[in-house]
Amino acid sequence: MVKDELKVGWSKIQLASRVAQDLEDGWFVNLGIGIPTLVADVIPEGREIILHSENGLLGLGPKPAPGEEDMDLVNAGKEPITLKPGGSFFSQSDSFAMIRGGHLDAAVLGAFQVSMYGDLASWKVPNDPLGRVGGAMDLTVGAKRVFLCMQHCTKKGESKIVEECTYPLTAPRCVDRIYTDLAVIDVTNDGLVVQELAPGVTFKYLQERTAAPLKDLADQLVKGESIQH
Repeated sequence: MVKDELKVGWSKIQLASRVAQDLEDGWFVNLGIGIPTLVADVIPEGREIILHSENGLLGLGPKPAPGEEDMDLVNAGKEPITLKPGGSFFSQSDSFAMIRGGHLDAAVLGAFQVSMYGDLASWKVPNDPLGRVGGAMDLTVGAKRVFLCMQHCTKKGESKIVEECTYPLTAPRCVDRIYTDLAVIDVTNDGLVVQELAPGVTFKYLQERTAAPLKDLADQLVKGESIQH
């Protein structure tokens, strides 16, 4: 990566904050492992978002202060968390009943790959014997909305947004919106539509780093085209 590329885009915590902006008051939201867990630390003040964890927790709060961790109180990624007043514990079977019953307004997940059609690959690298799908299959089907929160490219500089996934799928055509360190992108019937660019990022810069065709929302609006989700 060249030096000037380090100056553009959102940091991980800024990316999590951008996701948090779109979570509406009163929503029940599951946060996946990785960058999505940072969303718990940046919920906008005055907005009630009830966070769910598939290991059997409802009402998660931000990370505890250093030295105040309780390793009996962790999220699905085994990271220490806090519990807000009114939060609750329950069995994992009850937790998945909530997911499968359609009671989550959104799931914020990470990904290895996502296709231009919204296919998600999030659980296993090809030819790697390790990796389990976990609760992601249930979340992609049960949640009312699926948001991805991830770095735009791998450490090798390869785009995670592709025309067609080469990794094993978690679920087909399930993703509604993609948040990366470079942009916010909607998955629509008309293709991938860029809703917002991160600071310092141009549409040309973004397209060069994306292995799938993108549409610029501004151009679509100028042409008078309607975007169908």
